[in-house]
Amino acid sequence: MKYFPYTIAGTETMTRVPETRADLDDFRRWVDRKATAGEMIGADTETTGLDTFSPTYRLRTAQFGDARDAWVIQTEVSDRNAESARWAMESLPRLVFHNATFDMLVLDRHLGVPLATLAPKVTDSKIIAHLFDSRPRHEGGYGLRLKELCARDVDPNAPDTQEDLTAVFRSIGETKATGWAKIDINHPTYLQYAGLDAILVSRWLPVGEERLRKVGVRQALVDFEHRVMYVCALMERRGMLVDQDYVRPLVERLDEEAALHAGRAAKYGVTSVNAPKQVATALVGMGETLTETTDSGALKVDKEVLQVLADVDRDWTRIGARTPNPLADAVLRSKRAGKWSKSYGLAMRDGVDVDGRIHPKINSLQARTARMSISGPPLQQLPSGDWTIRRALLADPGHRIFSVDYSAVEMRVLAALADERTMKRAITEGRDLHDFTAELIWGPDFTKAHRKMGKGVGFGKVYGGGATTLSRQTGAPIAEVRTAIAAYDRVYPGVKRFSNRVQREARANGYVVITPTGRRLALDRDRVYAATNYAVQSTARDVLCQALLTMHDRGLTEYLLLPIHDEVLGSAPADAVHDVAREVAETMTMPFFGVPLDADLEGAVGGRSWGSLYMKTPDGKIDEALRAREDEWYASQLALTA
Repeated sequence: MKYFPYTIAGTETMTRVPETRADLDDFRRWVDRKATAGEMIGADTETTGLDTFSPTYRLRTAQFGDARDAWVIQTEVSDRNAESARWAMESLPRLVFHNATFDMLVLDRHLGVPLATLAPKVTDSKIIAHLFDSRPRHEGGYGLRLKELCARDVDPNAPDTQEDLTAVFRSIGETKATGWAKIDINHPTYLQYAGLDAILVSRWLPVGEERLRKVGVRQALVDFEHRVMYVCALMERRGMLVDQDYVRPLVERLDEEAALHAGRAAKYGVTSVNAPKQVATALVGMGETLTETTDSGALKVDKEVLQVLADVDRDWTRIGARTPNPLADAVLRSKRAGKWSKSYGLAMRDGVDVDGRIHPKINSLQARTARMSISGPPLQQLPSGDWTIRRALLADPGHRIFSVDYSAVEMRVLAALADERTMKRAITEGRDLHDFTAELIWGPDFTKAHRKMGKGVGFGKVYGGGATTLSRQTGAPIAEVRTAIAAYDRVYPGVKRFSNRVQREARANGYVVITPTGRRLALDRDRVYAATNYAVQSTARDVLCQALLTMHDRGLTEYLLLPIHDEVLGSAPADAVHDVAREVAETMTMPFFGVPLDADLEGAVGGRSWGSLYMKTPDGKIDEALRAREDEWYASQLALTA
């Protein structure tokens, strides 16, 4: 037996690493005692990295601990060790992990402990931390990383295992990315810190749970988040097939496109499109006026600034407000193609498992508003109307893709929370809310520009964008935008009253917004105006999550692929896909404070690829014939752009 003592908060702890059969028997007796007592046990894994589904991925150790003792089981050393760790994971009735989805998927795939066995008895301490304060430490929050939490609540000198191990990796000539696979499994620092994480998480959990009780976060919300985590883990485990015959040439084409537009930028003296100072200097030299600056005082030339100069909106549609600046256009297009190649193309080309599937990580509780995110690759960031990347992801053989999304869910949630009667009446009557808004403000002869402006003001209420942002997005003069905002407040006075009330209540709660589910959302003191945005976005997210749980209860999870904002993506056998999509839509349809939340089934069912949902005829309608010939359609598009 190897022993590694360490003092935490004045108390000596001990990490044990079994080496013999007798040592494993001692470990099993310890597990039996803890299981009989029903104790909460801290658990963790050490692996070769983050790419859980890679063909070369390995689980190296599994560790277990209470407040004083930890056991590190070197699972990759022998089958006997792996079996002991598997038995312990299945025998212990209560386990706590920090960022549990990662460890549960590792154990499911590489130790044979099913997700269905682990999830009901697992507590995720990161969920507990997020429900107390959703802000990361660098944004003024209490902290979400285990080291930060333990330094505050357990021991100010609690070791940062990640940082210390990174130093060890450097000492053996490895990087942070490669060190996890290459470090000697018997390295003392590696083993000691593996055990300490299990001890630290078991020590911090009761502190975090007590903090939630003190601020009034209900156990029902904690349970809700853990169920959502499990459903998302099931989707992540399933993954999606990648069309490698499409992806390989796609990467080459995107790299060529990035180089082409970088060459255009070079004609204006920009040798690197990723050098803001060069871009800003060149734009000023072309006569452009740049007024926004970064925190360091440099001229800002981010995506939003460049889109205005290139005269395109977020969906790359021409605004028509000015003559497009060719340099801004070139920089935008070069950076987009480069990002798509690296973040999407390469991730899908090189990140598949042995079955040709990619497994995007679904972070079920991520943003400050609790909105989900997807990484590896970040599929929720794809432009809403573009099929290029989506075309690479396929339904299983014999299946078809479907996508069901809410109808203007954020605006409906806003109407419900604000009890805005005029807006609620329009929704109940089935009116197009943006047409209705434009007619209220500008009369029955409103134009498309009026509709876009009214829609932008409404979404500004939801997403926190002000007059400057809306002016940039629409190309309308700032004075015109401010007039539209004032008119919006007149026709929908309940929204303004709600905004004032939620800001007032947030100040009274210590700059914290409390949503209808009891979620606490901390505000920055200089951005109290974001209270409406936080309340609406967070509530809309919870609505989708409740729908996901209802889908799971109805046995629909096996058809689900990804939750993306207000959309649920899935696939089902071709002969059943319309029925499955309809049932998914039924679970998403619900009344919310007197406002109907509806799901949109128009165009919900596609062909084999996700991209087929976005391949449309010139009049904007999806054509089944195009879907059936999507490969040929894509080839023709390549020929047109060659």
